[in-house]
Amino acid sequence: MSKRKNLSKLIVNYLLITAASFLYGIGTAIFSDPNNIAPGGITGIAIVLNRIVPFGTGTWFMLLNIPILLVGTWKFGWHFICSTLYATGMISVFTNFIAKHGQAFFVHDMVLASVFGGLFAGVAMAIIFQQGATSGGSDIIIKLLRLKYPHIKTGGLLFITDLFVIAFAAIVIKDIPAALYAFITVFINGIALDKVLYGNDEAKLLFIISDRHTTITKRLLKELDLGVTHVYGQGAFSGKDKKVIMCVVRKRISPQAQEIVKEEDPEAFMIITSATEIYGEGYKSYFEEKI
Repeated sequence: MSKRKNLSKLIVNYLLITAASFLYGIGTAIFSDPNNIAPGGITGIAIVLNRIVPFGTGTWFMLLNIPILLVGTWKFGWHFICSTLYATGMISVFTNFIAKHGQAFFVHDMVLASVFGGLFAGVAMAIIFQQGATSGGSDIIIKLLRLKYPHIKTGGLLFITDLFVIAFAAIVIKDIPAALYAFITVFINGIALDKVLYGNDEAKLLFIISDRHTTITKRLLKELDLGVTHVYGQGAFSGKDKKVIMCVVRKRISPQAQEIVKEEDPEAFMIITSATEIYGEGYKSYFEEKI
């Protein structure tokens, strides 16, 4: 039963990688490539090189990934590299196929191309990342950087590396407007990537200090069904013991939690901060691989 479940999970993973690779191919072949938009990463370099030696953007994408995949094999092992190799191969095949047979669907509006090229690629990359693989190229480099700088989001690291590729494309292709539109593509790509990877976890972390902590806690538990923790503290000036209410609230119900505090104790001291990665009941498992 366990083997059957593992096999089913593996099949689903590869089906999702296939679908995501097709989305990536659409983003590149329909939107970015026909408009000289080199949206960073290996894809951007492949688009530039295809202008110099027209092997096909998908073919260049695969060739450029070979040395990076070898490094990935050494660092992350064969299981990771097999799924990444599959994703890279599928992206290469779909990109070349769509470029050859989907010319009737090419979008030549630069604004639409830059926005939807970034959106399709960002969503595709996030789905591939969630399956424990990458789309190769700079994604593997990003995964390596995440090991050293786990506090920096994937989208942020991707944006930094993409800037260098865009500058390279602007010099080689000599199309400054396309390079500027590539910034839009990269920006949308980063937003889409982070939204799919982290969006469901975005929440507010509340620290509430109030003499009416008991009433506030009861209302948060009953009306919003929140998990609430009491942290014991002491006022530095007064020396009085304090119960600090700590709770994580989904963004959509954060205003309701704040309203409860306001109604019960308008003088309450409340700190609200963003929480983007949350592990535990109702959120992500502790044992999920960190992307």
